[in-house]
Amino acid sequence: MNTNDKGLEIKDSKVLAKKLNELLANYEIYYQNLRNFHWNVTGPNFFELHAKFEELYNAANLGIDEVAERILTLGIRPLSSFEEYINHAAIKEAKEIHEAKEMVEIVRDNLNTLSSLEREVLEIAAEQNDEGTVSMMSEYITGKEKVVWMLSAYLK
Repeated sequence: MNTNDKGLEIKDSKVLAKKLNELLANYEIYYQNLRNFHWNVTGPNFFELHAKFEELYNAANLGIDEVAERILTLGIRPLSSFEEYINHAAIKEAKEIHEAKEMVEIVRDNLNTLSSLEREVLEIAAEQNDEGTVSMMSEYITGKEKVVWMLSAYLK
């Protein structure tokens, strides 16, 4: 049998799962960056940004779970250690960031990185006729585009 229980080619699912694991690793670092910013933001925009960072890390936490479960749905093991996340992520840990504006810029840039990866996943999934993954990525991309627009407007 060359297909998984979803009827998708196993060899193709491995390629897709590898890219989804890359997305998962980036989501995890993004999530931790948001937690860091939520805890450490100060200044005149504290209340606004403290709440926004919490909203974003709650959404990221949901995305992490959904991506990991999608990988499992494809019959592959999701990455699950901090070492794996750091080794597979393009997003870097945001350490010792003190300025609120820089925090917002990093969040916007992290979201753009995630969106770029999601587009790659979407393209691979579409080639494999994996509608479940395509649908998930389309929804994620649409949501991130709106947040990036809002953060960019905030930074002007």
